[in-house]
Amino acid sequence: MPLPRTRGTALRQQLAELRGPDVPAKALDARALAALAANPGCRRRAILDGAGVNKATLASALGSPSAFGQSQFALTRGNAFEAKVKADGGAELLRLVHEKLDRAAEPPAHARVPELTAIGPEGRTARTALALREATEARGEWTLLDHPMLALDVAGSPAFLEPDAVVVHPDGSWTVVEIKSFPMLDGSADPAKVGAAARQAAVYVLALEEVAARMEPSPEVRHRVLLVCPKDFSNLPTASAVDVRKQRAVTGRQLARLTRIQDIADTLPEGTCFDPARPAEELTAAVESVPATYAPECLAACELAFHCRDRSRAAGAVTSLGRSVRAELGALTTVPDVLAAARGEAGDPADPTVVALRRAAALRAEALDTGAPGTGALGTGVSGADVLGAAACR
Repeated sequence: MPLPRTRGTALRQQLAELRGPDVPAKALDARALAALAANPGCRRRAILDGAGVNKATLASALGSPSAFGQSQFALTRGNAFEAKVKADGGAELLRLVHEKLDRAAEPPAHARVPELTAIGPEGRTARTALALREATEARGEWTLLDHPMLALDVAGSPAFLEPDAVVVHPDGSWTVVEIKSFPMLDGSADPAKVGAAARQAAVYVLALEEVAARMEPSPEVRHRVLLVCPKDFSNLPTASAVDVRKQRAVTGRQLARLTRIQDIADTLPEGTCFDPARPAEELTAAVESVPATYAPECLAACELAFHCRDRSRAAGAVTSLGRSVRAELGALTTVPDVLAAARGEAGDPADPTVVALRRAAALRAEALDTGAPGTGALGTGVSGADVLGAAACR
């Protein structure tokens, strides 16, 4: 008699069916997790990432190809730089860790570099946990874990993550190392790129904290990570310590808010499949069966952003104008509703949002009547909701 399937096994089978027959799963990495955490209300991204769907391939099949992602040249350059940083047993990398994060410790004359190979992500995760335990107990030594494998529970499903490196200090504490190919010019780098790297590192910190919590006593997971980049216009490595406490706290809260993947999967129509080989009409219906929460920020973080933007605009959703505008508008969720409220055709006159919209519309009309286009709603210090109201009178 066949053994009954566990809930976890049933979920994995269900997610495989959503991907399509013989379609390999795309691993959920820290970059994707950070983007998912930035938009926790998007069920579409949650289920697609949870099922391991390749969203770039899916977007092309839907007729909205993505421009999101790294070029092959950037990947090659990044891999070459990472190899240089880790050469000679990670001597240069450990020197930077000592210089930027732990000057009180003995300089790393040499370091242990444990072997982390194992069968499958679960095996590598277990091997990494064992190596971290052994390195923590071996006080007084530096240990470099090259591409360890960590697991993080995301909406009830495990995500396997692979940081560039984790360093165990002589005092037993752990540090995440992020190696990027963008340059540091005169000691500073592009703030947007540093911010993205910090959010990615914060995901690794969260995963490491889960490993540490299973140890007794629990070692310290440092919240200052090491960001290693090329110096100026050379290929020489330099580094900066980045405090990721804020990013770690925000990402942790947002991941906790994610609806469980099982709950989303259970609401889908029977036979739903995101296999890009399916006819375009069926594929579109499958994608649209899962609600999305589009915002302009998605364009820099999600391969399906162009498709979702087109659908959001067609539906007149105010989210297509940005999260800050959406937050200003309360119960008004579509642009036609906003315009009707601004014109006095709909809306509760006691609603502060409706009052603000009508006030902005009146100011804009007055400015146009007096021929002073520079003194409309934009010059009154009113909110984004007021600006939308002004647009109703153009």
